[in-house]
Amino acid sequence: MTDPVTSVGAQAALNPASPTPITLALPKGRIFEEGVALLARAGLPLALPEKSRALQWRMGHVTLLELRNQDVPVYVDLGIADAGIVGKDVLAESGRAIYEPLDLGFSRCRLSLIREIGASGPLLRVASKYPRLTAEYLQNRGLSAEVLKLSGNIELACLTGLADAVVDLVQTGSTLKANNLEELEIILQSSARLVVNRTSLKLKRGELRPLIGRLRELTGGQATTPG
Repeated sequence: MTDPVTSVGAQAALNPASPTPITLALPKGRIFEEGVALLARAGLPLALPEKSRALQWRMGHVTLLELRNQDVPVYVDLGIADAGIVGKDVLAESGRAIYEPLDLGFSRCRLSLIREIGASGPLLRVASKYPRLTAEYLQNRGLSAEVLKLSGNIELACLTGLADAVVDLVQTGSTLKANNLEELEIILQSSARLVVNRTSLKLKRGELRPLIGRLRELTGGQATTPG
């Protein structure tokens, strides 16, 4: 049973055999749904919550936070959440050096440089939801284009002449084909990653280490960083 913010801390304190409470951060949307299902298969007492205005749920010894994508690395890095699941694209854009033990293998996509088919002019302005990764990519290529941060339908920046190119996520490429756009270069391969707060990994190793092991068995995930 899932109860929004219903305390189970007192029960855990009275029963030393109870699992150590942990807090997990997941982004809204598809990763939330697939992540909850995967964590439940790994043995956590989780079920997909009913739709409501609640932003956190307590299920057994687990507190589940539903966040915006960009906020998951912040909550995990600063220790509000002990662990979380987030796309590699979001994690890389955050610039936070969080322990990232596993590639969970779902929500695969790629971050690419995109232009109109046949475009050959210089890159003077590039639009993206990922300004940090875009600026890093341009710098590595020796390009001094202006980076314009946008939200929403990034591809429109190419189609309207706002930008000479865009950097955005691509899954199937169907949107690009429908709008006369093409990928010129893949900047980053992305998928859902397990991230863990380093201090929590030490203090709650009895809960987190076995969880990492079970998730690795379920997904065949490979370790992505040492820890």
